[in-house]
Amino acid sequence: MDYFAAVRAFVHAAELRSFSRTADEMSIKTSTVSRYISDLEKDLGIALFNRSTRGLVLTEGGRVFREHALVALQALEDARELTSSLNQRPQGLLRVTVPVAFGHRHVVPHLASFMQKYPDIDLDLVVTDATLKLIEAGIDVAIRIGVLPDSQLMAKRLASHRRIVCGSPEYFERQGKPVTPEDLVGHDSLRLSLLPDDKWLLTRQSKTHDTQEQTIVELKGRLRADDSEAVLELALAGCGVALLPTWLAGPALRDGRLIRVLPEWEARTGRDEPAIWAVYPPKKIVSSKVRAFVDFYAEVVSEPPYWDDGPTLDPAA
Repeated sequence: MDYFAAVRAFVHAAELRSFSRTADEMSIKTSTVSRYISDLEKDLGIALFNRSTRGLVLTEGGRVFREHALVALQALEDARELTSSLNQRPQGLLRVTVPVAFGHRHVVPHLASFMQKYPDIDLDLVVTDATLKLIEAGIDVAIRIGVLPDSQLMAKRLASHRRIVCGSPEYFERQGKPVTPEDLVGHDSLRLSLLPDDKWLLTRQSKTHDTQEQTIVELKGRLRADDSEAVLELALAGCGVALLPTWLAGPALRDGRLIRVLPEWEARTGRDEPAIWAVYPPKKIVSSKVRAFVDFYAEVVSEPPYWDDGPTLDPAA
């Protein structure tokens, strides 16, 4: 039994005192109305109507049920209208999780503009490198970086995630600059211990731009870290050559504290192309507050992302 439809049919029948008029009002068959009422009476274990020549008359049980059914139907309608309004005007509490380094550099600085644009949204920011389970943690949107695993979550690609090979001027003064990927074998590599192995996959476009050339470099070095910011600090200190994302290394590259080498090459940690994503739980209708945040941030970042501006990050420069 469709309980909601049956209750609506009962309320209409109590008001109209006729199954046939109820059927016309609801655009269904009279037999369907009769079946709904019969199913309700079986479920409740009580008669809801007395039938007479004057039409339907509520029993005592019918009057009690109608009183509470009207309250329930109104509450459901209020919930529907409230939920619908949320989808029309962005409002309510929005919980967003972001990675630590990326969040501090490229999410937090834009939140003032977002809050000003959407004054009816309250934002709860969860800054963590842990991959939270969105539904269980009550998260509306997550910013994630890399290659997404297969899942039922919805995702929107916000920007490319480029990693480049770089080091400090002092380091290259001592050790020389690598000219080819193979030259990296003779350098101290600053490795990210979160990666599955000590290898960099370097790629570059062919001269015709229709294919990609790839090469794998085996790394060596005395320093490993489980945090990209730590790798950045080690690179700035002249401890070795690093593979860093442009969103993290950009300022140091622009002011000369880091130098990019192998400018035709970009590096990956696997064969799939990484990106920066907005991820959110699957729903038939995405709430307006989630859509507002994702669209706002996609516009702020754009493609290519703003942090890739400048000649030090341009392979053609």
